[in-house]
Amino acid sequence: MTNKNLDALSGAGVAIWLDDLSRKRLQSGNLAQLLAEKNVVGVTTNPTIFQKAIVGSEVYTEQLKDLAVRGVTVEEAVRMITTADVRAAADVLRPAYDASGGQDGRVSIEVDPRLAHNTASTVAEAKQLWWLVDRENLFIKIPATRAGLPAITETLAAGISVNVTLIFSLERYREVMEAFLAGVEQAAANGHDLSKLASVASFFVSRVDTEIDKRLEKLGAGRELRGKAAVANARLAYQAYEEVFSSERWTALERAGAKPQRPLWASTGVKDPEYPDTMYVDELIVRHVVNTMPEATLDAEADHGKPVEDSVHGTYEESKQILDGLEAAGVSYDDVVQVLEDEGVEKFEVSWKELLDSVQGELDRLK
Repeated sequence: MTNKNLDALSGAGVAIWLDDLSRKRLQSGNLAQLLAEKNVVGVTTNPTIFQKAIVGSEVYTEQLKDLAVRGVTVEEAVRMITTADVRAAADVLRPAYDASGGQDGRVSIEVDPRLAHNTASTVAEAKQLWWLVDRENLFIKIPATRAGLPAITETLAAGISVNVTLIFSLERYREVMEAFLAGVEQAAANGHDLSKLASVASFFVSRVDTEIDKRLEKLGAGRELRGKAAVANARLAYQAYEEVFSSERWTALERAGAKPQRPLWASTGVKDPEYPDTMYVDELIVRHVVNTMPEATLDAEADHGKPVEDSVHGTYEESKQILDGLEAAGVSYDDVVQVLEDEGVEKFEVSWKELLDSVQGELDRLK
């Protein structure tokens, strides 16, 4: 039995993905249930998600004990654990992958966040993860840092599907789309089957409001703009997507079998309790996008969401005025998005270190 709100969202062209994964969710059958009842057709992960899933959970004890007996490094232990979960999730999602012609039914795993500013290491890690998981419905997550852009191109050129993460600015998003097009062109030149190659561009939403609202509060100005920047920013990103993926350059690749790089709305859990808890879903409904939601947001949308057919087209001028208004109020857009990118990488590095430290403690205890 499905849900009418989520059915309407899917019908409007939004692919519903879950922003969470754990072995407990897999073993209990919960992930399969979400596919059957909540229209979930994809899964995203990040270092923070894995850190929360593994620390303090008994379902990993047996594998950790075996790894401890073998005397593996903590980095190898973490990779064995996380890739096992992602592989299992990819198998659960395989029917959605087949049904969508490879568009959905995918699971994302991120490169080591400590490599975010090293192009060659990121590409090497992407290749290793692709080989380890060994599922064609996998996405390798690469952050959209300056060093990440050429890594995106090189990874796609190797025939590896990519989820580009930590995109905050419109300028960086255009650079990501350029990196994607170049990668697909090189993949074609390298003889890869473009119909098997896929990509999404994860444009982060809620964190933009959190940072800008904080600055507006400090300035004591532009209160009417609170809670509006993130949606405006994402809507303008969709406008950029439409421009790029209607170009002659893209049309030529599409004729060769390539799939477009869909925008993915990430960080869609609402942080401020003053705002509706479904605003980053209901206000960003448009065809050919993905919305990856924490389970609380998914449940909220199912319970009291107000999905419409399209909440993006017709908003571009208003969205531009909102961003212009922020500049007039004294909030620098360029500074905000750079701070968010830097903080995003740092937060994932911290989560990764916490995960490594916790797993090392378990390996020491169990050996």
